[in-house]
Amino acid sequence: MINRAFVRVLMTSAVLAAGALLTGCNSDQVALATNAKANQPVPPKLVATMGEKDMDLQSPILVRVFKQEAELEVWKQDRSGKFALLKTYPICRWSGDLGPKVREGDRQAPEGFYSINPSQMNPQSAYYLSFNTGYPNAFDKALGRTGSQLMVHGDCSSRGCFAMTDEQIAEIYALGRESFFGGQRAFQFQAYPFRMTPVNMARHRNNPNMPFWRMIKEGYDHFEVTRQEPKVDFCEKKYVFDAQKPPGATHDPVFDASAKCPAYVVPDEITAAVRDKQQADEAEYAKLVAKGTPVAKLNTGIDGGMNPIFASRVPGASTGLSDAGEAPGLSLANFTPAPGTIPGHVNPPRAPGADEVAAMPAGAAPAPAVAPSTRVAAVSAPEKPSFMSSLARKVGIGGNAAADTKAATAKPESKTADARPSEIKPAEIKPAPKPVAAKPAETRQAAARPPFKPAAGDAPATTASAPAQTQTALVSGAVPVLQSNSFDSRFAGFK
Repeated sequence: MINRAFVRVLMTSAVLAAGALLTGCNSDQVALATNAKANQPVPPKLVATMGEKDMDLQSPILVRVFKQEAELEVWKQDRSGKFALLKTYPICRWSGDLGPKVREGDRQAPEGFYSINPSQMNPQSAYYLSFNTGYPNAFDKALGRTGSQLMVHGDCSSRGCFAMTDEQIAEIYALGRESFFGGQRAFQFQAYPFRMTPVNMARHRNNPNMPFWRMIKEGYDHFEVTRQEPKVDFCEKKYVFDAQKPPGATHDPVFDASAKCPAYVVPDEITAAVRDKQQADEAEYAKLVAKGTPVAKLNTGIDGGMNPIFASRVPGASTGLSDAGEAPGLSLANFTPAPGTIPGHVNPPRAPGADEVAAMPAGAAPAPAVAPSTRVAAVSAPEKPSFMSSLARKVGIGGNAAADTKAATAKPESKTADARPSEIKPAEIKPAPKPVAAKPAETRQAAARPPFKPAAGDAPATTASAPAQTQTALVSGAVPVLQSNSFDSRFAGFK
């Protein structure tokens, strides 16, 4: 029996060889195949947890994030075909306020349903490792929302993204990588303002974003009752979940985010289960409102949040919008030391009342805190496509060569207040002992950081389980249409 790891190496080599035939020899591309950070194994402890939960190492994953609780969840498909929670990660830093991202430069982290394919994984991220959330999706575009390069990345620093520690993103990246090797074409990324419980809906009932939140709660409920990745479509500038063709129809409905909804149906068993859950939630919501559940304060100028696990270890830090209490499944006692390295330049959320300091007389104002290292987004020379991006393109996922070339050579947008682009490493101002000749800015400046940061106490995993079946439910509008020279048509012999 051929070892699965050996087969995977052969498949990767075959794809690289096919790319070389098309584009010529590219030593940098081949070097990416041995990128230490991007190829860190899933920690043995987590592999053991998968075994306990009847999961395969390469089965599909699904990711959910919650801003208020500052948590990221990784769900994984077990051998029954349903998704189960694998691990909850405290988010080191996220930015903005509760609510969706609307425009470039608003410093908001996105909310909604997105799809992550291999081309969105960045093994050469200036923020250790990262993946692009896929914002804006078709729904966002239909509403005229703008923005780009919204990431989940390391470095614990954010202006529009979800920032983890380097050790955390290495683990999350490895889980995504293994799911792709197992055959998953894209994993779903669900971003919420908070856990969509009756208590939270009651607390935020006066928020102007409530209509949008109720709409995405529909997808939240679909996942909660089915434990299956909901199929996502868009029409009439709204989300549609688990739509199928009506009985007697000869073809699947065609959705357009800006057009009228086509005829479709939702399976009866899903409709009934979601209806029962929503009725129970509404009854509980009504009770909470009737007894006068306090309404959350509407704030302006909020700069995001930080999980209490990290805030407790940063002098003077506030959790921002994060709840003060411990989140379900997470305890401060379980994270000693913190789950990852907190960099010295982290800028924690402002404490309540910080805005009033500006109104105080100059003589009475407290001494300003030492500013974090200045981070300037440098304009970089056109870079070569990443290994994951090229791999995806070669096998027919995530766009074509022309699109990649255009993206690589395009000038950066003038509005850079979002957070980055996350893939351009900001220069850190430090006194240099010797003059250094100026060099063109590169996205690989992160090489100055440690090459990789495996989880403490973990050794490389030695075994891999059988791959799960390919997932086909993709978020409409977030992923380019598969081309005729797809993985199935070009590399079917390796399946």
